[in-house]
Amino acid sequence: MPIYTKTGDKGITSLYGGKRVPKSDLQIEAYGSIDELSSFVGLVANFVKSKSDKEFLVGLQKDFYKIMASLSGAKIELDFLDEEITRFEKRIDALDKKLPRLTRFILPGGNEVSAWFHILRVICRRAERKVIKHSQNESMIIKYLNRLSDLFFTMARLHGQGSEVIV
Repeated sequence: MPIYTKTGDKGITSLYGGKRVPKSDLQIEAYGSIDELSSFVGLVANFVKSKSDKEFLVGLQKDFYKIMASLSGAKIELDFLDEEITRFEKRIDALDKKLPRLTRFILPGGNEVSAWFHILRVICRRAERKVIKHSQNESMIIKYLNRLSDLFFTMARLHGQGSEVIV
């Protein structure tokens, strides 16, 4: 069977369960933005040197598939997100201890890996906004994305230490 089905040629796609909606539907935008984030996370995983960072990023991609399934209408249990949010907070706190106190703004960039983490941060924030536009009822997903973008910022700082431009 070919990868192309031609069923989307008129701007319509299917949700989980077969319901057809425009590709511009807020629900499609919400889980499509998570898919975009996942693709960029996969890209960044190729640039980080640390095995634990690579494993962390691949773990995020696995979370994203469950989140996308839920946003597409599948009955997926997302209770694990609570534990992930706590894990993000612990990681942020641990990384923060390795960083100088933040008293001014940092320009995105610094070095290649730091710049990629800044890109992840803004893509994650955009995904969060799209999920909010789709439904305020997705509070656990929103909280997960909010905390994850904070973690991406902290990881950008860590990887950019010494090369950051502060304003």
